[in-house]
Amino acid sequence: MNTIQETYDAVVVGAGHAGCEAALALARMGMETIIFTVSMDSVAMMPCNPNIGGSSKGHLVREIDALGGEMGKNIDKTYIQSKMLNRSKGPAVHSLRAQADKIEYTKNMRMVMENTEHLTLRQAEVAEIIVEDVEANNVADTDNLTTDNIEKNTVIQKDCLDNKKKAIRGVRTKSGATYYAKTVILCNGVYLNARCIYGDVVNHTGPNGLSAATYLTDSLVTNGIPVRRFKTGTPARIDKRSIDFSKMEEQKGDDTIVPFSFTNTEEDIKREQISCWLTYTNEETHEIIRSNIDRSPLFSGAIEGTGPRYCPSIEDKVMKFADKNRHQVFVEPEGEFTNEMYIGGMSSSLPEDVQYAMYRSVPGLENARIVRNAYAIEYDCISALLLKPTLEFKEIEGLYSAGQMNGSSGYEEAAAQGLMAGINAALKMQGKEPVVLDRSQAYIGVLIDDLVTKETREPYRMMTSRAEYRLLLRQDNADLRLTDIGHEIGLIDDERYGKFCKKRELINKEVTRLSETMVGANKNVQTFLEENESTTLKTAASLGDLIKRPELSYELIAPLDEERVSLMEDIFYQENLSKEVIEQIDIELKYDGYIKRQRSQVEHFKKLEKKRIPTDINYEDIHNLRKEARQKLSEIRPENIGQASRISGVSPADISVLMIYMNMR
Repeated sequence: MNTIQETYDAVVVGAGHAGCEAALALARMGMETIIFTVSMDSVAMMPCNPNIGGSSKGHLVREIDALGGEMGKNIDKTYIQSKMLNRSKGPAVHSLRAQADKIEYTKNMRMVMENTEHLTLRQAEVAEIIVEDVEANNVADTDNLTTDNIEKNTVIQKDCLDNKKKAIRGVRTKSGATYYAKTVILCNGVYLNARCIYGDVVNHTGPNGLSAATYLTDSLVTNGIPVRRFKTGTPARIDKRSIDFSKMEEQKGDDTIVPFSFTNTEEDIKREQISCWLTYTNEETHEIIRSNIDRSPLFSGAIEGTGPRYCPSIEDKVMKFADKNRHQVFVEPEGEFTNEMYIGGMSSSLPEDVQYAMYRSVPGLENARIVRNAYAIEYDCISALLLKPTLEFKEIEGLYSAGQMNGSSGYEEAAAQGLMAGINAALKMQGKEPVVLDRSQAYIGVLIDDLVTKETREPYRMMTSRAEYRLLLRQDNADLRLTDIGHEIGLIDDERYGKFCKKRELINKEVTRLSETMVGANKNVQTFLEENESTTLKTAASLGDLIKRPELSYELIAPLDEERVSLMEDIFYQENLSKEVIEQIDIELKYDGYIKRQRSQVEHFKKLEKKRIPTDINYEDIHNLRKEARQKLSEIRPENIGQASRISGVSPADISVLMIYMNMR
């Protein structure tokens, strides 16, 4: 039978948030790319909460944008409410969150992808990865290759020969069509052998009733990639017309809008916002759940997959936190032109009749009409310990994995991984060094390092507490940390980079100038300080020292800054002294001591990261290592001493033994 055969530089499997970022990065870096999805309606779909950002997740989105990704731009176009979380705390944990119009979000992302050069979208189920031993696939074999990409293929083939590994050659769809490629990125999300469950009802589908991917798992296992079962869930959607909002607390958006994308200003995206609402469960709700817990597939054993610790179902909350007499319930619109309301905080897999009883026990939902039942979804995924920090499989050259496929949860975590996998796949084909962000550079670095180094036994969620250098990794300075990298790899254009460089130059100029500009303890200065409820001076101080005081800021001290009047006549200052620049000046000066201390810690961290571990090292030869350490190091094969030190089961004493052994080699 005749079948279709086509050749691309890269294949991306899955068009969720990971797949979209991966495919866009590849295409924008000049790689001919095809992305497959089980349904064109699932492109960048939000099957769970229709929001982007939140605690620590907002950091990820701004980092994605700083590197040249799309998620931040897309939510800026399609948000219906925006809030900055944790404003009462320090800037390290400020996190932007936006409620999205989920239909508009999908539509806009799909439009961007359909109009991106070098990118082809295809609705089809990928059933098989094509993997060959390198010895059987000689470097000189150029079947199915064009003149333009022989060189790219040779780079990957040579790497395989050097390491005696298998190499990816492409994918095959359920229909038998073959798509050859030099790199393949798996972004299957929650679709692999997925089944949606509530009560006794089991639907073998992906989220929102879309087709599950039922063939690819067998191909992965055949090629030596073991899979495991994870589980997540979603709450019911309720008809807005059946809700009594008078019994709930209104949650409005912020008056001042902060964009996710550094390419936008508040004026670019400001629009009328839609309210969300807050209510609570009560003892009646909890009693309904307890009385029917034997009917929950989560507790009866019908669900085998491991669920997320930090986003539990309502039955999990009630059973595990019996001392709590109520739990928050967020009632959030799914979009501007729909009456569906998302019931955040009450995901469930309880039977339909129990769902009605439990939701209707909540104030404001007494007459609730369910549009879509809550359900749990169980799916196949891999252990990210199989991957390098580039997100490439250790044993199959050219094959990458990103998103919930790697055991993570959340749209933002998926998008961040997809972007990095796409970047590194493109760089590999270009014969260039990969981009591996470390834990001191980005939340993305923390996320990926945790996944590929630490054994994740449940869906992984990003949190600010996971980042040990979070004072340096603020969401407000993501561009200062990462835009250079985005420009170097080709995802940030020259115009945007030029504006960024001017912003950085002005921040540095002003921080230096203010630190060196002194004011005396004269009458005018003392009067100013008294009026602003600040301690008067006993001796001269710099303007920078004054800004360090909690009650003062860059804008407040303007009357004492005589030079600023003349500076503001300079066109450079007029064009670039934005709110974002002023924010950076304030933070750099106010937290100067803490920032210096953390930068000193980073220097020590970097020394360990630079101590590379030979790829051919045999840990079984290091007899002074404990057995557990030998096993863990052999399994994960860390690339450097820093990564080795973060492996669970490897002690500081083991690291000392390893370093002595390396010095003696």
